[in-house]
Amino acid sequence: MKSLCVFCGSSPGADPAFAAAARALGRQLAERGLGLVYGGGRVGLMGQVADACLTAGGTVTGIIPRHLHDKEVGHHGLSTLHVVDSMHARKAMMARLADGFLVLPGGIGTLEEFFEIWTWGQLGLHGKPFGVLNIQGYYDGLFTFLDNMTGQGFLRATHRAMVRVNDDIPALLDALAAWRAAPQEKWLDPSET
Repeated sequence: MKSLCVFCGSSPGADPAFAAAARALGRQLAERGLGLVYGGGRVGLMGQVADACLTAGGTVTGIIPRHLHDKEVGHHGLSTLHVVDSMHARKAMMARLADGFLVLPGGIGTLEEFFEIWTWGQLGLHGKPFGVLNIQGYYDGLFTFLDNMTGQGFLRATHRAMVRVNDDIPALLDALAAWRAAPQEKWLDPSET
């Protein structure tokens, strides 16, 4: 793995632990020689993770849609900043450039990015690792819901297990580095063959 895409909030969140984790993650990526790919913003957790990675000597690639760039939220101190035409183009480029994905606390945009990349993995459109940095239990309620979804038969246990979750940055990065994609058959249940 050479680069990691981080999905996170354009706000800092209410708990200072979120920004502290974003900065720690940025430093860890640089120390491990992993490039950061992210949404290109200078605000919120996005700006925190990017600035920390840059300060620690890392490489940061941002991808931002023109409509957000024009509102002056684009980060102009990055190694590379791509300005694209749409949110769809942004996500496609992020997916193409990254070797794995990690989610920090964020809002509905962060969740949308997380669920889309997870869906793509479930459908076999990529075999890249993805995980969630669950700072201060931020995503506990979501994972309770996902466990219920699995129990109700709408999410297979194998697909639920695709997501690596931890509140410890080094442990989560190690888990993503050790990831080996297994073939996922969304539409074929092995018990049905």
